[in-house]
Amino acid sequence: MSAQQDAIKDTLAVKREPPQWRTFSKTYWDATREKKLLLQYDPRAKRYQHYPRPAGIVTGHRALEWREVTGKGEIFSYTIARLTREPFAGHEPFFLVLVTLDEGVNVMANMVSCGMDDMKIGLRVRPHWAPLSNGTHLLMFEPDR
Repeated sequence: MSAQQDAIKDTLAVKREPPQWRTFSKTYWDATREKKLLLQYDPRAKRYQHYPRPAGIVTGHRALEWREVTGKGEIFSYTIARLTREPFAGHEPFFLVLVTLDEGVNVMANMVSCGMDDMKIGLRVRPHWAPLSNGTHLLMFEPDR
């Protein structure tokens, strides 16, 4: 593989529209304004869940709690996006990662500030918050060096 093919880019320059939140996800997006990661916690199941939903995925219980977490975790899978469509066209190649947060939930996101030599299954990561035009932030990950 040539050095140019080895060069992984960040997707931070990609223009993204802020998400349309729903009543059950508003708390999540509001917390991102302060670069905080809140996860829903189902006290009946005694477990976290992500992405935000109106009810617990195990119990169907609607009285979910919001708890702040560090956002740190470990990569359990990744891919390199080499062919993309707008708005990502021209920003490839870049990493998409699947991360198991320390709280046990899985999150898919873009990876930034990471080269080919650093990427591996088991890599510890931390949140990187990409600003959106409405003041919220999009969760991405970077190596936890």
